[in-house]
Amino acid sequence: GQAARCAPTHQRVRQVQNRVWLLACLMPSGRVTAGTLCRYCLGIVRASFFCERLVRAAFMRLGFEQGNDTTCTSSARAFPLAAACRHDLVEDLTTYLYNASLLKYIEGYVQKVSPQKTPQVVGALLDCEAPDDFVNNLILSVRSLLPVDALVDQVEKRNRLKLLTPFLEHLIREGSQDSHVHDALGKIIIDTNNNPEHFLTTNPYYNSLVVGRYAEKRDPNLACVAYKRGSCDDALIECTNRNSLFKLQARYIVDRGDQPLWDKVLGQENTFRRQLIDQVVSTALPESRNPEQVSVTVKAFMRHELQSELIELLEKIVLNNSAFSSNANLQNLLILTAIKADPSRVKDYIYRLDNFDGPAVAEKAIEFSHYEEAFEIYKKFGKKVEAVQVLLTYCKDLDRAHDYANKVDEAPVWSELGHAYLEAGQVADAIASYLRSSDSSRYLQVIEACTAAGCYEDLVKYLLMVRKKVKESKVDSELLYAYARTNNLSEIDAFLHTSHQA
Repeated sequence: GQAARCAPTHQRVRQVQNRVWLLACLMPSGRVTAGTLCRYCLGIVRASFFCERLVRAAFMRLGFEQGNDTTCTSSARAFPLAAACRHDLVEDLTTYLYNASLLKYIEGYVQKVSPQKTPQVVGALLDCEAPDDFVNNLILSVRSLLPVDALVDQVEKRNRLKLLTPFLEHLIREGSQDSHVHDALGKIIIDTNNNPEHFLTTNPYYNSLVVGRYAEKRDPNLACVAYKRGSCDDALIECTNRNSLFKLQARYIVDRGDQPLWDKVLGQENTFRRQLIDQVVSTALPESRNPEQVSVTVKAFMRHELQSELIELLEKIVLNNSAFSSNANLQNLLILTAIKADPSRVKDYIYRLDNFDGPAVAEKAIEFSHYEEAFEIYKKFGKKVEAVQVLLTYCKDLDRAHDYANKVDEAPVWSELGHAYLEAGQVADAIASYLRSSDSSRYLQVIEACTAAGCYEDLVKYLLMVRKKVKESKVDSELLYAYARTNNLSEIDAFLHTSHQA
């Protein structure tokens, strides 16, 4: 009762000691069974932590010290010890029984008394350098009743994992999908180098993070295989950063195609960003054949405003005969990025690429005042009118526009040149251009300009062309007036004898 719990410690120890000793002595006569003694000791232990310490002290006084081979050798005394050791005396129990060669009581303890304590028993046996066969047989006799994770922990911290191979293979043959079982087997395979990559890529049950961290101490590449299988992003990045495996990291990130992950590795706080970018540009993305991976990567570079790096990246996959060399969107993006970030490269891209959206890219070039590049794009895509308009409107180069018009020799181009000459007050050149294009659309402006400039001879030529297309009294009257101003009487006489509206 309460009074008993308050008794002095030494008195309670002596009471427990005497009762245990008495019961143990009565066992050989058959008047007290081992079960009775076990239940008594177990009841004392369960009472409280204080009583547990009393039981331990009582057993020590009776001679159950670790390594004591001269006392407590009777089988009767092994049972109360086993009962007490259900709590924190497992290692002491195992060591005592093993040193006393009471192996069958070790087997009885793990098989019938406390299978859950098998890991501690195995650990103590390994410390006692017990034979592997005995330890294996002991484990196999308990099999699925024992906690595998605790067993692996006990064996692993003693560097004896390989000992568990028969046990683990037995569980797997029985169809175990316990991750602890497969984790342990994976660690053994890594240690023995028994085709570990096959296991890491094909086994669906092991914990990638657990096995990866174990493998990292031995081979970081194998660790990354495990991390990749489980999409352990943070662990893989840390491992590759720590071991300078940036090519492997770049391939993984490109393969993952995850924008938040890209944001993490391309952030300014990543001290290894430069190394990663170099590997993405030089190796990882050029190797890819997946359009989605390319798209995600390019968007990530754009989002982080890595324009120079993006140009280098796009050059690799667009200019180097990759699977995406003819991709129109990538070609557009390459030229547009260069227009913004490195205009010196644009002309080379224009000459080398053929599948980009010429008019759209040219408009963007004009927006950024890259007129020469816009002219080259229009010229390449056969947009001759737009090309000459760039020369006339933005470059303000009539001579160059005239040379281009002579080269292409198309009516719409001559018309544009004629309009430009007319606006510049070069009436004779305007009329010459209009005559080349047979363009009578601006005859009123031409008449006004010629009258002001006194260019009646040129006006006569122009109006004769216009008169074939336009039947207006204004045209005939101005033509008759131009004849008069040039003193061309014979033409006036001929004109008056024909049908006219002057």
